[in-house]
Amino acid sequence: MEPADPPGTDPAERAPRERQMSRRSHAPSVSPWLVIGAILLLGAVIYVASALF
Repeated sequence: MEPADPPGTDPAERAPRERQMSRRSHAPSVSPWLVIGAILLLGAVIYVASALF
């Protein structure tokens, strides 16, 4: 199996186009509060559905 990066390469040696394609923000793509809210909402939907059926 080949290594992911060629040996002897450093992030500073990357092509400019490759550097531009990298993420510009260090923030996560999905907020942890959004995940928590989605889990709570799913729990509420399951609770209501179990009460009705």
